[in-house]
Parts: sequence; structure tokens; C-alpha cells
Amino acid sequence: MNIPFFNYQSLFKENEKKFIEIFSDIGRRGAYIMQDDLSKFESKIEEYTGIKHAIGVANATDAIQLLLKAGGIGIGDEVIFCSHTMVATASAIAFTGATPIPVEAGPDHLIDTESIIKAITPRTKAIIPTQLNGRVANMDKILDISKEYGLQIYEDSAQALGAKYKGQCAGSFGLGGCISFYPAKTLGCFGDGGMVLTNDDNIYNTIKLMRDHGREEDGNVSIWGFNSRLDNLQAAVLSFFFQSYDKTVERRRYIADLYHKNLKGLDEIILPPSVNSDSNHFDIYQNYEIEAEKRDKLKEYLSGKGVGTLIQWGGKAVHEFKDLGFNQSLPFTEKIMRNSLMLPLNMTVTDDEVKYICKCVRDFYND
Repeated sequence: MNIPFFNYQSLFKENEKKFIEIFSDIGRRGAYIMQDDLSKFESKIEEYTGIKHAIGVANATDAIQLLLKAGGIGIGDEVIFCSHTMVATASAIAFTGATPIPVEAGPDHLIDTESIIKAITPRTKAIIPTQLNGRVANMDKILDISKEYGLQIYEDSAQALGAKYKGQCAGSFGLGGCISFYPAKTLGCFGDGGMVLTNDDNIYNTIKLMRDHGREEDGNVSIWGFNSRLDNLQAAVLSFFFQSYDKTVERRRYIADLYHKNLKGLDEIILPPSVNSDSNHFDIYQNYEIEAEKRDKLKEYLSGKGVGTLIQWGGKAVHEFKDLGFNQSLPFTEKIMRNSLMLPLNMTVTDDEVKYICKCVRDFYND
């Protein structure tokens, strides 16, 4: 078999006629920037998540940075984040002038709450949990910490549209969260795209100005802003994909369950939490990330069998980029990064392909 990790071409080819219609419609209307397609899509996300405000922006990195700026994070502040994340989480902190403070991940690859407490100093202003791989962290503990120490919470929920903790959607627990619409995400467009989620009216009003150069409706510029708008064409494409998003999540959960059933019992690998293993969590499985002994050899073996895999972020946690000024040692996170491998999980993978992948994994360890 030939199973790519993600089939980017299929995003377009499977509905090519419809996308040509969308492009023609937008083009004929000349509706390229901040038009009805965007506002309607924002409303759909608000309704789906139960979050008061959704604001389309250029990408999820901008979304986090805009949130931090709108919440008053800046020079002299420290913001705690999990080092098992994309560097964008930390760069958003750094570009506000604040200092990113990386801490350990736990066994579920999400932020370790005990590590949060150990990292708090008089300069700590906020915590950013990354809701990674389509799973929400234990937000009860994080909310307790934020209340005890008077800290803000922002969520890097880029990979977690529709993921829930105790029935509450990612992005709704603190001052705000973000969503990424990068093509390989559970809901992806044909380029970069992102969204801010917030229940805070002041955050919402500030970011609406900030994403468009700080301009008010009458043209007055009342604050310093950015150029960070989700363009109307991408919003229309996302609206089309969103029509079947419930089925997308259902299918991803089914694939994850199929992986679990076919890989459980292998001593050499650690699987992510299984579907419905914890009633507090509703996971959408943006990724299926395992920890595997002899990870690099397994990756090579699977490649030889036609199976594409991915080592997330090139195999380095954020604190390991020493040129950025980090000097922390986070041994558990480093262990995760040395062993983690993502198996194909997307809407083009068939049941038979998943079973074949699992057989190849088992064959590798049984040889």
C-alpha cells in the first residue's frame, strides 16, 4: 500500500467542482476581505462551540498573540506554557515582550499541572495550556491554580475545535483561545487561517479593531493594530467543509478507536487515551501520536512499507531550541519527543489502511 501521512491534493480534488463554484461566486461579487462569508462563518463557530465571540484572523499564531496583547500581557511578564507544543505558542508570548516559561508535559502529552505550580514567580501573569492532538487538558486543576495565584488563562486550542472537557469546548475556559485552519487540521482551508474564541466582550472588541489596523467603522484609528484578517474566500471554503464537521469528528474518533483495538497490548508502544476512556474528555483526534521504542527505526520500517508518518515539530520541544535563550531541562518532555511518532489519521485513510498500518507496526516489533 501507499499511504501518505496526509493527502493534501485530496482536499481539493474530492470537491473540485464545488470549490470552483465558490471561487467564481466570491470573484464575481468582488467579496475578498471581511465580507458576509466571514461573518456568517464566525457565527457558525460561535453556535457550534457555545462561545460568545469568534473572530477570524490570518492564522492561529496571530490569534494567540492578539489575545495576549488584548489581555495586557507585555514587558516584564512571564507566561507559563507546555514545552510540548509548536514554537508558535512561545513566539506569540515573546512578541508581546513577555518571557515564555516552558514546563513539562504529562503522560497525556498535555501540560503537567504540578510543573505549572513550580514555575510560578512574582512575575508570572498567565498560563497557556496547549490543547494538543484534539484533547483538552485537565482544566479544573488549571483553573484552581489560576484562581489561587491570580493568573490569566489563554488556550492554545489550535488543534482542538470541538474537543471538550466536562462538556465544555476548548477555547472557552479562560480569557480566550485560538483555532488553526491550516490545511491538515480537522477543519482546514487552502492556506493559513485562524480564529480567536472568547467570551469576554472587552477582548472581543479590542481584537476586532486590532486585526484590522486598529480601525473603527468610521475609519478612526483608536489603537495600534495589525493586518491579520481571515480572507473571505478561505471563510467560504471553511463554511463548506464545516457542513460535515460533525461527521468528520465522528470518523476521526472511529479511526482512533480502530488504531487502539489493533495496537493495544504491544509492550513497546504507548497509545494515546482511547475513545471514551474518560467521560470527562471528548477528544477529536487531530493527531494519533504514539510513543514507540526504536522510534526512528519504526519510522524507517513503515516508510519502506509505504506508510507515511510524522515526528511532530521535527522532534524537538520548544525549550530545546537553545538559540532562543532557553536553559531549562525538562526530562519527561524530552523523553516524549525522542519516542513520539504520529500515524496517519485523516479523512482519506480507509479502515483497511489502518489495519495494514497496525499490522506493519506489529510485524516490526515481532521480527
